[in-house]
Amino acid sequence: MTEIEAQDWVRQRVDALAFDRMISFVDMVVTENSRQNLISPATIPAIWDRHVVDSLQLIEMAGGAAGRWLDIGTGGGFPGMVLAIAGCSPIMMVEPRRKRADFLAESIERLSLTDAKIAASKVENIEWTADVITARAVASVEKLLIAAAHCATKTTRWLLPRGTVDASSLPALCARHQLVFHVEQSLTRSDSFILVLEPRA
Repeated sequence: MTEIEAQDWVRQRVDALAFDRMISFVDMVVTENSRQNLISPATIPAIWDRHVVDSLQLIEMAGGAAGRWLDIGTGGGFPGMVLAIAGCSPIMMVEPRRKRADFLAESIERLSLTDAKIAASKVENIEWTADVITARAVASVEKLLIAAAHCATKTTRWLLPRGTVDASSLPALCARHQLVFHVEQSLTRSDSFILVLEPRA
């Protein structure tokens, strides 16, 4: 997907205000990246494809933007800020690195995202229950499930973008946590996947 195609893909899925905010946020990330490493510099020329579309595709897998969201390890704002801009609210973003958390807090304020919050903390210390939990390439799946267990409910859906997925380990892992899983192909890279975990019926 080219950058023009990626922008068109995003434009078709959000309203005009949200799209303008996406443009502003991308500019903020690129500018801030010269001060701190929010994203790999090599991905800046493809930021709409590699980061914005990659984040926004999660909404469809969640069944829509409604409900309470939690994004663990938001880093430079992906997927949390993109989800917040697209209307996933309320959303709590968790980023333990203070400098990155400060950037996210400033971005939330500048973009007037009233239902978005940032916590400069580890998820273990967060008091927040979510209908959807996202975490983009953060820790192992089992560590995430343990660390954020107190934030999940009996209906929480976990959306976990991963570079690769070891499907052989998932049945036993899901059995321990009373979950079922399936794997979705990422729109942005043929070798990337989104692991979707849901409570057993």
